[in-house]
Amino acid sequence: MRYFLGIDTGGTYTDAVLLDQNKQVVAAAKSLTTRFDLAVGISASLDRLPKAGLAQVVLVSLSTTLTTNSVVEGKGSPICVLLAGYEAAQIKSSGLLELVGADAIVSLPGGHDAGGHPAVALDEAASKAAILRHAPRVSAFAISASFAVRNPAHEQQLRAWVEELCDKPVTCGHELASSLGAPRRALTVALNARMISHIKALIESVRQTLAVHAVTAPLMMVKGDGTLVNVASALQRPVGTVLSGPAASLLGACALSGLSDAIVADMGGTTTDIAIVRGGQPALSFDGAMIGDWRPMIEAVKVYAIGLGGDSEIRILGGHGLAIGPRRVLPLSLLAHEHPKVLAVLERQQNESPHASQIRFVQRLQGHDALIDRLPDDELRAWERLAQGPLDMEQCNIHDRVMSRALARLERKGLAIYSGFTPSDAAHVLGLSDHWSQDAAVFGARIWARQMRHLYGLGTWALGDAVAPSRQVVDLVISTISQKLIEAGLNDADQLTESNAGRLAGLLTQLALSPGSGPATAGANPLFKLQFAPDLPLVAVGAPAGSYYPAVARGLGIALVLPPFGEVANAVGSVFGQVSQRVHMTVTQPVRGVYRVFTPEGPRDFSELIAALALARELAGVEAQARALQAGAASATLSFTQSDNSVSNDIDGHMFFEAIVTAIASGPPVTLGH
Repeated sequence: MRYFLGIDTGGTYTDAVLLDQNKQVVAAAKSLTTRFDLAVGISASLDRLPKAGLAQVVLVSLSTTLTTNSVVEGKGSPICVLLAGYEAAQIKSSGLLELVGADAIVSLPGGHDAGGHPAVALDEAASKAAILRHAPRVSAFAISASFAVRNPAHEQQLRAWVEELCDKPVTCGHELASSLGAPRRALTVALNARMISHIKALIESVRQTLAVHAVTAPLMMVKGDGTLVNVASALQRPVGTVLSGPAASLLGACALSGLSDAIVADMGGTTTDIAIVRGGQPALSFDGAMIGDWRPMIEAVKVYAIGLGGDSEIRILGGHGLAIGPRRVLPLSLLAHEHPKVLAVLERQQNESPHASQIRFVQRLQGHDALIDRLPDDELRAWERLAQGPLDMEQCNIHDRVMSRALARLERKGLAIYSGFTPSDAAHVLGLSDHWSQDAAVFGARIWARQMRHLYGLGTWALGDAVAPSRQVVDLVISTISQKLIEAGLNDADQLTESNAGRLAGLLTQLALSPGSGPATAGANPLFKLQFAPDLPLVAVGAPAGSYYPAVARGLGIALVLPPFGEVANAVGSVFGQVSQRVHMTVTQPVRGVYRVFTPEGPRDFSELIAALALARELAGVEAQARALQAGAASATLSFTQSDNSVSNDIDGHMFFEAIVTAIASGPPVTLGH
């Protein structure tokens, strides 16, 4: 018997499933993700699977939402971004200042023009000085040069100097994106560099755990487009694993539900991911998927990834109402489940005068050597103190303000996490969930409600009532999910920009959920009766899905499918992908009669278009096939597409401007013994 092992590491849970040779689920397990040592949570899940099955595993496939979560939450490792030939306006528009800060960006002379010719020579002395200055303080380098997709020579030279002067990982923009648009390409390579340490820690933890269980099968990883790569390739391009978890969940949802046409919603602890599947295949976004506030240049499933999950923070929206996310906090019910001593603190706080630091504990989230090595003394003291367990911010504010300020900075750096009242807690109060501490959830609901009323003037709940505020939170989650489903539908139609779709979706959600409820139409026949997705069912997966999606489906009037094993859909879907690599090659006509192919070695000119296209096809095919085999394909089949930009008119006849030749090499992953 041959078995497949799927593993998914999310922000809250780590899942593992064992599938037989027909890819039917034999066993599934779920454990809490242990961010400080991922191997603990992975091992806890594998320990619950049958040992006889693990001994016959021929392929292990891994998906994760950790990279998606880090982008949505704006967290990441310290890096240095080397930019050659960038203007100040390009740096500002890229989003790099918000992502990594001005201190992490080094602007250097260099880069090429649109024709692939050098614009300014690289300054070797300035480049090497910047590398040596930043190397001790960062976990990786990101390099982007203007028009590097037309000629990567300056990016390659900068990488050579980084490799000469230090041992830190380094990524170049032309390796990740083939489109023009220097600012977004710089953002993409910066996000990639920030994720390297996260993916490395995850892969090392999985390898360590597999060794303990004597699993020697090849280890693959799901990319954001639903295809597979081996872990060596994933380490080189970790930004490709953004939306790894959502892509795997789409494949898993279709496999578990048996549906090939559906709206799929995957709700985890940190994010909710929504996508449309038709013909068994999710739509792909070749212009980059929107992930939180960022749109990196990655080919990925066309998905709406929003900061709404069971562990999302419930926050004040402009002083006038409540909103959820995108920051993840530690649910009080989970905190007390893991550390029962906090229950007595919460029980006491519910009878005290409300203030902002109540229900706020801090505990370690994850270790990161590059960040810890840079901690000042007060933050290092706080970090070491957290090794003993969670700290009560209320007591720190009273007795040690230096400690409380240091803890706040550790949270902002992603090393620690706050606790708070979350949708998961509200679900525990209402009996929709029961896997953690219900007492902590009830105490937390009472304290949180008093904070909202007395500190912010929100809510009219009776003193000591935990049910009404929890119901309002759950209702807010349901309405937010409903709005995002409608928003995804508007975007699927490709008729509106994201900002316009967001505004319109709010109004449409109100009309869909509450037809005829406005003051002018109360009791009358409404003019609008909106029906959302009349022909597509909603497939909801993820651990919290059963708590919220039945109400979402009733409100929107759509069919709902909660498939068996839907809570581990990511892990199931991780083994269904194929290895696939795309390589794009651009051909332009800079002047009439000259056809230029932009190769990895620089531009090459031809006098005939057919010869230029033939070279582009040849080079792209060879590179795609090599990448597919290097990424872990047992064999690779080539296919090609070509996108032309040309016009025909009576004066000029047929005028060719540009063609993009794409080679796609696809095949099954290598398995043990094959």
